[in-house]
Amino acid sequence: MLDREGFRPNVGIILLNAHNEVWWGKRVREHSWQFPQGGIKYGETPEQAMYRELEEEIGLRPEHVKIVGRTRDWLRYEVPDHFIKREIRGHYRGQKQIWFLLRMCARDNDVNLRLTDHPEFDAWRWHDYWVPLDVVIEFKREVYQRALQELSRFLTWPPHGNRHTSRYLRQPHGQRQGGSGGNGSGGNRNQQAAAQIAAPCEEAGLIVPAEK
Repeated sequence: MLDREGFRPNVGIILLNAHNEVWWGKRVREHSWQFPQGGIKYGETPEQAMYRELEEEIGLRPEHVKIVGRTRDWLRYEVPDHFIKREIRGHYRGQKQIWFLLRMCARDNDVNLRLTDHPEFDAWRWHDYWVPLDVVIEFKREVYQRALQELSRFLTWPPHGNRHTSRYLRQPHGQRQGGSGGNGSGGNRNQQAAAQIAAPCEEAGLIVPAEK
């Protein structure tokens, strides 16, 4: 389904954890990383397509997330000719996307990359919100930058600029403030900030207990 300009309607998903880190997926048998995304089928709304793609690509259902925000309008990128199938060259130009910012209310082990027979990702991790664009395929980089910039207005950052680099394993809260062991006031402020950020998920009754 293409529009008059040759762009396919599509959705992109930026999924946050309680620390405003984003879900970052490694494409199957490739060295590139990206956010979940997928086409909007005929008759679907962007929100319906987003929930379908969320489950197909990373195994999460609507009750596992809460919508924080979305882009106001379509963001477009063109696909180079050598990535386009020969039979649709001259008609297909690229993707136009609505991007959704979601808060994850589930546990990490609820993610399932093998829900379908044709998985998109073979690994994933949590990463700083401002992901490194040099590992994103080149023609998508500008759209990623625009989506992250527009949706960043919905975020509430923890105090003291407490952000983390990419990592595969979640660190205990007690290790996030150097020297405090999680018992000092710095550790308490960090836990309170994480609780405030995660608060919208409490309405769904799926909030994960804080690590001790």
